[in-house]
Amino acid sequence: MAGLLADDFGREVTGVRISLTDRCNFDCVYCHNEGLGDTRGPMEPSDEEMSADDVVRFLEVVEGYGVDAVKFTGGEPMLRQDLEEIIERTPDSMEVSMTTNGTFLPGRAEDLKAAGLDRVNVSQDALDPDDFAEVTKSGAYEKVLEGVKAAVDAGLDPVKLNMVVFTHTAGYVEEMVEHVADNEGLQLQLIQYMPELTGKPEWNVDIGRVHDWLAEKADRVEHREMHDRKRYFVGEESDDETGGMVEIVDPVENEEFCANCGRVRVTHEGYLKGCLNRNDDLRSMGEMTREEIAATFEEVVANRVPYYGEYLVEGEDGEYELNEKYLGTPSAAD
Repeated sequence: MAGLLADDFGREVTGVRISLTDRCNFDCVYCHNEGLGDTRGPMEPSDEEMSADDVVRFLEVVEGYGVDAVKFTGGEPMLRQDLEEIIERTPDSMEVSMTTNGTFLPGRAEDLKAAGLDRVNVSQDALDPDDFAEVTKSGAYEKVLEGVKAAVDAGLDPVKLNMVVFTHTAGYVEEMVEHVADNEGLQLQLIQYMPELTGKPEWNVDIGRVHDWLAEKADRVEHREMHDRKRYFVGEESDDETGGMVEIVDPVENEEFCANCGRVRVTHEGYLKGCLNRNDDLRSMGEMTREEIAATFEEVVANRVPYYGEYLVEGEDGEYELNEKYLGTPSAAD
């Protein structure tokens, strides 16, 4: 084993996040597709998607660098019919989690658990079918609820409900917090909206106000080492409620978040990127031989920037623009 790789700022990379496809059966208004923007195309598999062999080979290589956690994402990763195979072939040393919209969990959750999936995040931005449809452009609300239940029943708990907080959803936060407090096996992950990746800065809300509200409501607060995230525990002192955990993911203009990040990303086409919140630092792993994977992984870790807020800066007109300091970064086209 080569040992954990650390970038120039002392951050060791212990986890990877792999997009298995850019296909999705939802069309969420806030989606930035793992930082790549709107790349979605036909729903049929494309030759550009990494094969199961490619994904497993990558994981076997980075296991040699001490990586002990992988999260599979999309698009919608459950559109991959070989998902169970990929999970089953993932090195045993790695914790395996997945982010999904939940619509395909009914009927597959138990098989995913048996294959080795440890945890699942399910995107759920509202508790009302009409509100849900407005955000996701999908009528699959009931199917998502079925998927969440299937995941809990299969032992993929705690199931984290992912909720992006922006103007469309900010009014639903309180009832979502109460929902996870009332339902055993659920947690809530509030994700800060990223205006610089979606092109709609007018949808932004002050995430600090959500922190303040939760701090006042919570029975206790903890800090998680990854990204220096805060966890708020609510409803624990009430006999009528099971209690719930709410976590906030707030990377925008947050240097502490970046200072505690230990992940790199892999796109569905087999490019490595040092940061979700950049789309100009893609590096190809070529034919994805073990040697090419190792060399590219080392290069990407070595070139991680300290804080993505220095890469995208807000200009005088309120629009986000590239910081000239990073304009020379090699891209996927090089």
